[in-house]
Amino acid sequence: MSMLGELSASLNAVRPGRTTMPSVDVGLIVAVTALVLFGLLMVYSASIALADGPRYESYGRFYFVGRHAVFILIGLLAALCAASMPMRVWGKLALPLFIVSLFLLLVVLVPGIGREVNGARRWLPLGPINFQPSELMKLAVILYAADYVVRKRAHLQGFWRGFMPMALALGASGLLLLMEPDLGASIVIGAIAVGILFIGGINLKLFSTLLGIVMSAFLLLIWLSPWRRERLFVYLDPWNPDNAYGSAYQLSHSLIALGRGEWFGVGLGSSIEKLHYLPEAHTDFIVAVIGEELGFVGVLCLIAVFAFLVLRGFEIARQAMVLERVFDGLVAQGVALWMGVQAFINVGVCVGLLPTKGLTLPLVSYGGSGIVLNLMAIALLLRVDYETRCMMRGKRR
Repeated sequence: MSMLGELSASLNAVRPGRTTMPSVDVGLIVAVTALVLFGLLMVYSASIALADGPRYESYGRFYFVGRHAVFILIGLLAALCAASMPMRVWGKLALPLFIVSLFLLLVVLVPGIGREVNGARRWLPLGPINFQPSELMKLAVILYAADYVVRKRAHLQGFWRGFMPMALALGASGLLLLMEPDLGASIVIGAIAVGILFIGGINLKLFSTLLGIVMSAFLLLIWLSPWRRERLFVYLDPWNPDNAYGSAYQLSHSLIALGRGEWFGVGLGSSIEKLHYLPEAHTDFIVAVIGEELGFVGVLCLIAVFAFLVLRGFEIARQAMVLERVFDGLVAQGVALWMGVQAFINVGVCVGLLPTKGLTLPLVSYGGSGIVLNLMAIALLLRVDYETRCMMRGKRR
């Protein structure tokens, strides 16, 4: 009887721990919330002086931060809708969503429909907002690649049935993006798709071939485009007077901002470079303003939060894979790749590690389509985690 009593006591001691396990990843939610709120603060700091210039003098000091706050709210509503849909439904929507994204990438190139800014045609005007189809394609390619691996798992070692369909799909999306042109988005989308295929178990020879084709295409595009080639060379020598006042103007002022910040920054709101010296300070180069105002420590903390987000994404994916939920696991890995690759490129550009690319910092930079789709992607990650926890408890999703 004493042995049965001890066994009963031990079971009762374990049960509360299992039943009190939270239904969501609290740490991930805290990290994402911190990034979004920090981004709102830094967008305000980086854009408050824009109203003093002739280009935005009619906008007002709170125009950009107000719009950013509205897009965050829209993104939260979209995220709630995305998180409420089971992953099996997202699996059914993968192919239609990818086709719709391809269609929108084509529509944005039509003169009179797509909005052109600084020679790039990347936006569809929808009343007071501009929608960027390339952001939707990032989410669509995650779902499509994950669904593709699940559907073609038996043929991933083959060329015609495993390799070619995905190569053609990537080629079509990449070609449309490069016609905008949007090399940065095409790099992120290519990295997401290639990463999911590699994790999903594609033949290593075919994977190497695909990777070689993608890299060769990017290098060829850079070499054949004089302005892209110029960006590459000026990035290697940004302090040359001809470069510093030309194609390396943004990079040189980003480095100046980071240099002024030193270890702990000049203080929140005290950036000089955001006063019409550094273009796109609230979007592509927001890390430079963060570095100037909060210093090396501020940038390091920002990178640490992104690293935590990416690691949690891969851990959520691993847990889903253990339960043989392959599609869900690949989606989680795709979201982690998206956040990690785009954050790496954005920070790398700002610190001079990579050539200048028009990519925002996920969840932080000002942007309409970007912040909405980022939050939807995080919602899918949380949905994968939620369904995994439900299965671990033996509950229905």
